[in-house]
Amino acid sequence: MMHQRQLLLPSPSECGELDKRAASIVPVSRLMENAGRAVARAVRQHAAPCRVLVLCGPGNNGGDGYVAARHLMQAGWSVTVAALAPPRAGGPAAEAAEKWTGPVVPFSASEAGRADIVIDAVFGAGQNRPPSAQIVTVLAAARRIIAVDMLTGVDGATGALLCDLPAAEMTVTFVRLKPGHLLYPGRQYLGEVICADIGMPEALIAEISCLTWRNEPGLWRVPEMTAESHKYTRGVVSLCAGASMPGAARLSAAGARASGAGLVRISAGAQAAAFRLGPPGLIVDAEPLSELLEDERRKVWICGPGLTTDEVGEVLPMLLDAARTVVADAGALGWAAGKPEKLKGVAAITPHLGEFTRLFGKPGSDRLGAAREAAHLLGTVVVLKGPDTIVAAPDGRAAINAHASPALATAGSGDTLSGVIGTMLAAGMTTWDGCCAGVWIHGEAGLRSGAWPIAENFDQHLGAARDAAIQLGK
Repeated sequence: MMHQRQLLLPSPSECGELDKRAASIVPVSRLMENAGRAVARAVRQHAAPCRVLVLCGPGNNGGDGYVAARHLMQAGWSVTVAALAPPRAGGPAAEAAEKWTGPVVPFSASEAGRADIVIDAVFGAGQNRPPSAQIVTVLAAARRIIAVDMLTGVDGATGALLCDLPAAEMTVTFVRLKPGHLLYPGRQYLGEVICADIGMPEALIAEISCLTWRNEPGLWRVPEMTAESHKYTRGVVSLCAGASMPGAARLSAAGARASGAGLVRISAGAQAAAFRLGPPGLIVDAEPLSELLEDERRKVWICGPGLTTDEVGEVLPMLLDAARTVVADAGALGWAAGKPEKLKGVAAITPHLGEFTRLFGKPGSDRLGAAREAAHLLGTVVVLKGPDTIVAAPDGRAAINAHASPALATAGSGDTLSGVIGTMLAAGMTTWDGCCAGVWIHGEAGLRSGAWPIAENFDQHLGAARDAAIQLGK
C-alpha cells in the first residue's frame, strides 16, 4: 500500500517552500548533485550512447542539467551544453556550471538539430508563462527530448500548454510528481514520467500544507465484506428513473450492483412495468417517492441519469428535504445549468467538462482550480470527469486520477460511474473517499475491459476492480 504522503502532488510553489525548508538540513548543492545524477542515470537506461545537448536555464533546473551533463560525459557520452543565460552568481547552479569542463555551444536551433538527444533543463515545473520564441525554436529543432522536472512550455501546476511544443519522450522529476505531470493536455507531451528520490527528508515533505494527491488506493480504503455482512451493511442504493431514457438508469443501477451494493432499487413510478423487464435482482418500486423516503435504510440516492429537467425538478427537492445523500449527474446537472446554487445540499456532482461549463462557466486552463472553486461554492464534492478526472472537496482537498483508459469514453460510462460512487457511499465511505474510490474502480474496470467496450460490459469487471482496490489498499 502506498502511504498518503507518497501520493502527494505538491504544486511548484509548495515545492519551492519545501526547498527553502530543506536548505537548513540538506545542502542544496547535494540535492542538485543527486538530481543531476538521477537524470543521467535515467538517460543511460533509456538510450544508447549518442550525442547529447543539454539546454541549461539560469536557475536550479539548469544546475541539474549541468550535473547531468557531467555525469553523462564521465560515462563516455558525447555531451555539449548550451546555456540560455549564465547561472545566478554565488548560487548552487553556478557551482554546478563551474564543474562542467566540457564544450559549451550557442543556445541555437542548429546546435539542437545536430544532437541525437536534447535534454531540456531550462525552467522546470515552476514556469507559468510562455517561453521566448528563441527557446521554442530551439526545442522545435530537437530530434528527441528528455525533460528535467517538466518540459518547457507545460505549466507544472495546471498541465496547461504555454506554447506550441514538441513532445518529450521522457520526463525525470524529483521527490514527488506535480499536478502538471498528471493533468491534460500537458500530460500527453511528457512521455514516460520518472520520479527520482534525491534524498529530500520525508519529515519535511510531511510538513508542507499540500492538499492535492494522486488518486490511488492508500489515499482511501474500500470496505471489505466480513462473515457478518448482509445486504444492508453492504449498502442500499436507490435511483430515480424517468420515462425518456430508461437505459441510463439501468446502466447506473448495473454499476451499483456490480461494484458491491447489497441492494439496488429504482423508483420508477408509472414506468415501473418497463423497468421490471430488466435483471431480476433489480428491485423496481412503483410507489410515490414520498412513500419510499419513509424507509430510513434508503439513505443514498442517485438522481439524474435518464431524467428530464422537469423530472429532476420534481424529485431532487424531495430528496434534499428528506436529508438524503444524493449523487447528482446528467439530468440533474442540466436542471441547474447556469444556476448551480440549486444543487446545494447534494453530496456529490459528477459533471463532464460540458456539463461543468454549463453550470459554472468555462474553467479556462486551470481545471484543478476551477473544480476546487465549484466544490467550495456548493459545499459539495465535485467529480470533474475526463481523462484526468479531478475529485475536489469543499475543504480544498483534490485528487487527480491517472488510472483510467480511453475505453471509458463511450455512452453510458458516466451513468455507470454514478452507480459505483453510490455504492461506495452506501457502504459507509465519506463522500470524498467514496468519490475517489468510485473513480479509481471505474477506471480499473475500463482498463480490464480491453479495446472498444460498451458501457453494458463494464459491470463484468467492476467486482474484480473493487477487489483490486481492496488489495492495493492494504
